Amino acid sequence: MSKVLMKGNEAIAEAAIKAGCRHYFGYPITPQTEIAAYMAKRMPKIGGTFLQAESEISAINMVYGVAGAGFRVMTSSSSPGVSLKQEGISYIAGADLPALIVNVQRGGPGLGGIQPSQSDYFQATKGGGHGDYRLIVYAPASVQEMADYTIKAFDTADKYRMPVMLLADGTMGQMMEPVELPETTVQEIEKPWAVRGTQNKRKHNIINSLYLNPEELERTNIERFEKYKVIEENECLYEEFMMDDAEYCVVAFGIASRISKNAVIEARKQGVKVGLIRPITLWPFPNKVLKQTADKVKGFLSVELSMGQMIEDVRLATECKKPVKLCSRTGGMIPSPEQVLESIINLTKEAK
Repeated sequence: MSKVLMKGNEAIAEAAIKAGCRHYFGYPITPQTEIAAYMAKRMPKIGGTFLQAESEISAINMVYGVAGAGFRVMTSSSSPGVSLKQEGISYIAGADLPALIVNVQRGGPGLGGIQPSQSDYFQATKGGGHGDYRLIVYAPASVQEMADYTIKAFDTADKYRMPVMLLADGTMGQMMEPVELPETTVQEIEKPWAVRGTQNKRKHNIINSLYLNPEELERTNIERFEKYKVIEENECLYEEFMMDDAEYCVVAFGIASRISKNAVIEARKQGVKVGLIRPITLWPFPNKVLKQTADKVKGFLSVELSMGQMIEDVRLATECKKPVKLCSRTGGMIPSPEQVLESIINLTKEAK
């Protein structure tokens, strides 16, 4: 397989096609519009369906319909658009349907700006829509990972019959890097629950998220969370960088983790034993490894493109055993390696 130079957004779109996605419904919004544009060009050529809906609300409900029919389907948007999709995402989760939702984040709240951000962390990892549900959330840190975790997202969604989110930021969507795409990756499974017509061979399948009997709804929610426990045990992904002898730990994801790696390397040159833990799945969050790390290090630094959201999960995971400090920029600004390095040095002074 040869590498090609692609934008992150383009890598997502092509990887989705490789994974067997033939149905895309969306609405243009910066900084993810290239995904829709790519799908508009490619889908008609491969017998797929591209439809620019009249709104984000329409798009997510079209996803609901195609997912209910058992086909691989996706939508993509950026922060304000994903907010409009939240009710539909809740319906999809409540109907136990597999689908991929891509959020290439921009600054907020409100219309905010079109520059990169990570301030949709709460929305992605704490539900976003109404009711008790979870999304598996992948946070890629390179264009190659944008492709890889798009493919994995479809497989995981099918495996657990639930919606999955790919959470990137504007930088990841717009940057160009060499990427290697497999020739074919389709791993679709049998879906006996899908609404595809009975051919007079079985009873009708019904796709629904409405339970008027409270005991039935409670039982369904409890069963769903039993599945979530299995996911927490088996699907949590993270990367450790220079953590073997680390006395301090930086926690960062996406573009912030790439910046933080440079800061960690520079801090090591200055004699500071610091390492990095990069959550690849934001949910399930790497709680176990952070809890274990809290027994070994003197303090944590959460590096984010927000006012501080993931830091709350770091504190929960470490049970506040050690101090957890924040290094962040917001509104579309990105922390520099020098800013992260300064925050690491300040952490060493405070955590002694």
